[in-house]
Amino acid sequence: MSGRVEQVSQWCYRGVWGVLTRWFRVPDRPPTLPSLSGEKITSFQPDRGFLRYLLLQFWIALVVIDGVILVGWLVITIASPIVGAILFVPALILAIVPDIVAYLAVHLRFDTTWYVMGDRSLRIRRGIWVIHETTLTFENVQNVSVRQGPVQRYFGISNLLVDTAGGGQSQAGPHGVQAMTAHRGLIEGIADAQRIRDLIMKQLRKSRSAGLGDEGDLPHAGRSWAAAHLSALREVRDAVRALPPPATPSS
Repeated sequence: MSGRVEQVSQWCYRGVWGVLTRWFRVPDRPPTLPSLSGEKITSFQPDRGFLRYLLLQFWIALVVIDGVILVGWLVITIASPIVGAILFVPALILAIVPDIVAYLAVHLRFDTTWYVMGDRSLRIRRGIWVIHETTLTFENVQNVSVRQGPVQRYFGISNLLVDTAGGGQSQAGPHGVQAMTAHRGLIEGIADAQRIRDLIMKQLRKSRSAGLGDEGDLPHAGRSWAAAHLSALREVRDAVRALPPPATPSS
């Protein structure tokens, strides 16, 4: 029976997902990241433990909110059974409809979160109605830290915070998680946060050892002077030599 219910819920969710991707232009693919030829690009999403973590928060909120609605309806029914009978259907709708919307929103939040990492930069995209996309360049990274609360530890997930140059203190968001700002990237709900941190630190060291810019980005880096360049330099040299010596000032 539970398997049948799960199949129906998955079918409904896929229908909602299809409507969102077609009508509201919600991307169903990871974002692209500018890269050089041969650069390795890795795309990944939060771990499944992050979905269970979000669902736990959903069920806690559901019990609290629906409990308040139920207690309120019972108080009204005890005081006036007729009014309670009239309000039964509205109270039921008020309890169920937001729960369905919130349940779908949890799954959509999980499915629309993407992280794309290359050799030089990291791109983070999340959002359903309003899509937020942030790109961080590794050479500007100042600090990479791993955050894990007790509930996250139970689900085997962590958050990775990437601070870049010029970033200030960001505001604390829901559940004590630091919100993503223009100078901070939040990679949340991943099981291998330490490995991702090591990869970012490795690319950071490579970027800094290359200086402000890689020589391969310069138009003539690593190339010898062309014959036309040498000829022009010789003409300038000969012209300088042909100039008369400066006049000696008379005493």
